[in-house]
Amino acid sequence: MAYGISERPGGGVMSAELAVKVLVAGGFGVGKTTMVEAISEITPLRTEEQLTELSNSVDDLRGIEGKRTTTVALDFGRITINPRVILYLFGTPGQDRFWFLWPELSRGALGAVVLVDTRRLADSFAAVDYFESRRIPFVVAVNCFDGADRYSPTEISAALGVPTHVPVLLCDARERESCKEVLVCLFEYITTGSPAVRPRLR
Repeated sequence: MAYGISERPGGGVMSAELAVKVLVAGGFGVGKTTMVEAISEITPLRTEEQLTELSNSVDDLRGIEGKRTTTVALDFGRITINPRVILYLFGTPGQDRFWFLWPELSRGALGAVVLVDTRRLADSFAAVDYFESRRIPFVVAVNCFDGADRYSPTEISAALGVPTHVPVLLCDARERESCKEVLVCLFEYITTGSPAVRPRLR
C-alpha cells in the first residue's frame, strides 16, 4: 500500500489517497489480461505482442492453440473504491522467461489473485509457490474456459496443494461481476483470514 496527497490547483491539500496494489498472476494464457480488462474502470495499459513462429517453439500452446498474443511486461488497470481509495491491478507475464519481472511487480502488493486453467493446472504451481514463499496473501480463481472439464474448488485445492484456508473460487475472467467477486473475496481473506463467502460461478 502507498499513501499519496492530492493538492488543489494553486496549492493546498485536497484529500488523502490510499493506493492499494493487487497482482493478477498465473500461467501462460490463463486469462490475466482478460481479467484486468474486464474489471478496470480505465482502458488498461497492455504490453501484448504477437506470438511468432520462434515463440511457438518456446511456449507450450497445448490447450490454447488459438492464442495469438502474449503479455511481455505487465497489464495495468485501476478501480476507484471510493474517492480516497484506489485499487491498482498489475497483471504479470506468464512465461517463465519473463519471471524476472515478478519481484519488481510484486513490490508493495497487498495481495494477489492466482488464475488457474484446469487444462494446464501444472502451469499454476510457480505462481502459488512464489506468493507462498514471500508470504503475500492470495486466492486461487479457476477461470472456467468453455469446454474445459469442471472440478470443485476442493478438488482444485487438493491438486494444487494449497493450504485449506486459502480460498479457491470458480470465475469467468470475461465477466466484470465475476472478477469483482474474486477481488471482494481476496480482501475479505486479507482482512479477516477467513472470507465470509466463497463466490461460485453461476
